[in-house]
Amino acid sequence: MTTDPIADMLTRIRNVNMVRQEYALVPWSKILVAIAKVLKEEGFIRDYEILRGKPTRTIKIYLKYKDRIKPIIMGLKRVSRPGLRVYVGASEIPRPYGGLGIAIVSTPKGVMTGVQAWKQHLGGELLCYVW
Repeated sequence: MTTDPIADMLTRIRNVNMVRQEYALVPWSKILVAIAKVLKEEGFIRDYEILRGKPTRTIKIYLKYKDRIKPIIMGLKRVSRPGLRVYVGASEIPRPYGGLGIAIVSTPKGVMTGVQAWKQHLGGELLCYVW
């Protein structure tokens, strides 16, 4: 059992992305499914599905590549972590890589991108950057 499942998910995606595999397997949790949903909506991953295993459930995240060689996800960075939580207000939400990347924020209305949170005037915990 890891103490930071979000960092574990990002590391698994990063590792699978480097070796150009088709999918990554991640232990299931509600927050990880919400992050996978945001990644799919923003076009960083092809799809995801929840596998219902006997001991535990698993999320299968299908990665996306340009011409089957160059990955769509160039980088992932965990911002808030268990030892140092990072909270931002609606006006403080950063735009990674000048707007080319996204910030994923956990708000009172759910997990969403920084742009969506800014439009709804919501702040929250800054989970990670994806570019």
